[in-house]
Amino acid sequence: MKKLILFLFLFPLLTYSQDDLLSGVETPVTKEKVTSAFKALKIVNLESTKLAAKGDLYFVVAHRFGSVKDGFEGFYGLDNANTQIKFIYGLTNGLNISAARSEFAYDFATKYTLFPQIKDGFPVAIAGFNSLSINNTLKESLYPKLQFQNRLTYVAQLLISRKFSERLSLEIVPSFFHQNFVEDTEQSNSQYAVGFGGRYKFAKRWSLNVDYAAHLNRAANSLYKNPLSIGFDLETGGHVFQMHFTSSQAIDEAGYLGRTTGDWTKGDVFFGFNLARVF
Repeated sequence: MKKLILFLFLFPLLTYSQDDLLSGVETPVTKEKVTSAFKALKIVNLESTKLAAKGDLYFVVAHRFGSVKDGFEGFYGLDNANTQIKFIYGLTNGLNISAARSEFAYDFATKYTLFPQIKDGFPVAIAGFNSLSINNTLKESLYPKLQFQNRLTYVAQLLISRKFSERLSLEIVPSFFHQNFVEDTEQSNSQYAVGFGGRYKFAKRWSLNVDYAAHLNRAANSLYKNPLSIGFDLETGGHVFQMHFTSSQAIDEAGYLGRTTGDWTKGDVFFGFNLARVF
């Protein structure tokens, strides 16, 4: 398992080292790349295949209010909120690094382009995403023998998207994540999920975004659910403001893939937004 995790985190570096070696070799003129399958770096919870451009620094505030089912007692979600502050930097046009902090977790990640979608050519865009999450929710008072490595979760995702038209883009996200510590003894540390997401542009500056992640080997007695999110993107002066309802209050990949507690059928959902500023 340690070798697998090491490979997942070294893979983007190996890929770009190979690109450097081949940079002096003449290549034929490539066909036109398909761009803007997604306008934002995330669909809602799922990462999109869009990357920050080389030299761009994104400052992102992602916020999830408390559950709306709490009604007036929870001030209709304004209490018990979760906020993530995140910085994303474009090392190259095909490689991003990021660091984030929320009430639930510290999160460090890389995202990198593997293949672009080509007009009248390669049919999809493919990117890779790897993250290391440090769980803040585990309490030493409950687990006296808790060690730092018990808080770690490793995530590896393949992001595969296709822009079908100027209005419609879809994405599928095979995912693997390994939690060093699981509270449920029947739950495997190594877990698998597949995400589905899409964007439909219905007006000049507005789009409808939906994403969902199906857990493939969750323990039968688990209290956790599959996250479903529905929201809207508003393009404003070169920036995208995202507003949504989601069944996951956690924002980091380890959190929404493995520890979603909300349930749409019971009205247990969280209103939130993602707001990004580029420098």
